[in-house]
Amino acid sequence: MAPTSITGLQIPTADGGRISLPDPNHKVHLQFRRFAGCPICNLHLRSFVRRHSELRAASVREVVFFHSPADELLPHVADLPFDAVADPDRHYYRQFGVESSPRALLDPRAWRSIVVGMSLALTGRFRVPEFRQPTGRLGLPADFLIDTDGRVIAEKYGCHADDQWSVDELLRYARTAGGPVS
Repeated sequence: MAPTSITGLQIPTADGGRISLPDPNHKVHLQFRRFAGCPICNLHLRSFVRRHSELRAASVREVVFFHSPADELLPHVADLPFDAVADPDRHYYRQFGVESSPRALLDPRAWRSIVVGMSLALTGRFRVPEFRQPTGRLGLPADFLIDTDGRVIAEKYGCHADDQWSVDELLRYARTAGGPVS
């Protein structure tokens, strides 16, 4: 289970920066993805990159976690307009109750995104992930929206590798802050 409120959390970013939660000026969307270069994650994150200006206009700050080391992660996230966090020991994954499971890849609802994401990686549109993934390939995604006062105002724990909020869902939660937690 995720905490219901966040206070005084300092999170180091993969590029050496630091994120403070709560952020008094923005709602913060924490995205827990899988490993660096994950084809499904790349496909999903590109939708957030394309609509980044809408997210900023809604005063939403994106922070993306990966269970990969920073040196492996940085080449995959260098062009993202938002912060990335390397968490190879899964410290924050545990803190927020984000799990791994074989159903991450076995669920047929994830297969289309696996094929599309791998096709884009193999054609050079995405950077191909490392073959060996010491932190595993079975991570499940999760999303949390944190209000400026630190309250977790919405959350989603994915049930397969491609089960996460869309940009539209996130924007809806950001507009109705304080509404139901999903």
